[in-house]
Amino acid sequence: MIIVTGYVQVPPSDLEAFARHLADLAEATRQRDGVLSYDAAVVDASRGRLLVMERWRDQQALSAHLAAADTVAFLARWGPRLSADVRKYDATRE
Repeated sequence: MIIVTGYVQVPPSDLEAFARHLADLAEATRQRDGVLSYDAAVVDASRGRLLVMERWRDQQALSAHLAAADTVAFLARWGPRLSADVRKYDATRE
Protein backbone atom coordinates (compact mmCIF):
# COMPACT_ATOMS: atom_id res chain seq x y z
CA MET A 1 0.00 0.00 0.00
CA ILE A 2 1.16 3.53 -0.80
CA ILE A 3 0.19 6.36 1.54
CA VAL A 4 0.34 9.98 0.41
CA THR A 5 -0.25 12.56 3.14
CA GLY A 6 0.63 16.07 4.17
CA TYR A 7 -0.48 19.66 3.83
CA VAL A 8 -1.25 21.91 0.90
CA GLN A 9 -1.82 25.62 1.12
CA VAL A 10 -3.41 28.04 -1.33
CA PRO A 11 -3.99 31.76 -0.95
CA PRO A 12 -7.03 32.10 1.34
CA SER A 13 -8.83 34.05 -1.40
CA ASP A 14 -8.53 30.93 -3.62
CA LEU A 15 -9.62 28.40 -1.00
CA GLU A 16 -13.28 28.19 -2.02
CA ALA A 17 -12.52 27.64 -5.72
CA PHE A 18 -9.67 25.25 -4.92
CA ALA A 19 -11.87 23.19 -2.59
CA ARG A 20 -14.61 22.91 -5.24
CA HIS A 21 -12.15 21.82 -7.91
CA LEU A 22 -10.52 19.36 -5.49
CA ALA A 23 -13.94 17.92 -4.58
CA ASP A 24 -14.62 17.27 -8.27
CA LEU A 25 -11.23 15.60 -8.68
CA ALA A 26 -11.78 13.53 -5.53
CA GLU A 27 -15.15 12.27 -6.78
CA ALA A 28 -13.55 11.02 -10.01
CA THR A 29 -10.47 9.69 -8.24
CA ARG A 30 -12.49 7.57 -5.82
CA GLN A 31 -13.75 5.61 -8.84
CA ARG A 32 -10.25 4.71 -10.04
CA ASP A 33 -8.80 1.24 -9.85
CA GLY A 34 -6.46 0.91 -6.89
CA VAL A 35 -7.61 3.87 -4.80
CA LEU A 36 -8.30 2.86 -1.20
CA SER A 37 -9.07 6.37 0.07
CA TYR A 38 -8.72 9.92 -1.18
CA ASP A 39 -9.63 12.72 1.22
CA ALA A 40 -8.83 16.31 2.11
CA ALA A 41 -9.98 18.59 4.90
CA VAL A 42 -9.55 22.28 5.54
CA VAL A 43 -7.60 22.66 8.76
CA ASP A 44 -7.06 26.43 8.70
CA ALA A 45 -9.27 28.45 6.35
CA SER A 46 -7.62 31.74 7.34
CA ARG A 47 -4.34 30.41 5.90
CA GLY A 48 -5.85 28.32 3.09
CA ARG A 49 -4.35 25.16 4.59
CA LEU A 50 -5.67 21.64 3.94
CA LEU A 51 -4.68 18.19 5.14
CA VAL A 52 -4.58 15.58 2.37
CA MET A 53 -4.64 11.82 2.82
CA GLU A 54 -4.54 9.22 0.07
CA ARG A 55 -4.11 5.45 0.17
CA TRP A 56 -3.34 3.45 -2.97
CA ARG A 57 -3.10 -0.28 -3.59
CA ASP A 58 0.33 0.14 -5.19
CA GLN A 59 2.61 2.53 -7.05
CA GLN A 60 1.09 1.54 -10.39
CA ALA A 61 -2.35 2.76 -9.27
CA LEU A 62 -0.91 6.03 -7.96
CA SER A 63 1.07 6.55 -11.17
CA ALA A 64 -2.06 5.99 -13.27
CA HIS A 65 -3.90 8.60 -11.17
CA LEU A 66 -1.07 11.11 -11.59
CA ALA A 67 -1.11 10.58 -15.37
CA ALA A 68 -4.92 10.90 -15.68
CA ALA A 69 -6.09 13.91 -17.69
CA ASP A 70 -8.14 15.42 -14.85
CA THR A 71 -5.23 15.15 -12.40
CA VAL A 72 -2.85 16.72 -14.92
CA ALA A 73 -5.32 19.56 -15.53
CA PHE A 74 -5.82 20.10 -11.79
CA LEU A 75 -2.06 20.33 -11.19
CA ALA A 76 -1.57 22.63 -14.17
CA ARG A 77 -4.22 24.99 -12.83
CA TRP A 78 -3.34 24.93 -9.15
CA GLY A 79 0.30 23.86 -8.96
CA PRO A 80 1.73 27.35 -9.45
CA ARG A 81 -0.65 28.75 -6.81
CA LEU A 82 -0.08 26.31 -3.99
CA SER A 83 2.63 25.25 -1.64
CA ALA A 84 2.79 21.73 -0.31
CA ASP A 85 4.51 19.48 2.16
CA VAL A 86 3.16 16.14 0.97
CA ARG A 87 5.04 12.87 1.39
CA LYS A 88 4.67 9.39 -0.02
CA TYR A 89 5.18 6.30 2.14
CA ASP A 90 5.45 2.69 1.06
CA ALA A 91 3.50 0.66 3.59
CA THR A 92 3.98 -2.67 1.87
CA ARG A 93 4.40 -4.42 5.19
CA GLU A 94 1.29 -2.93 6.78
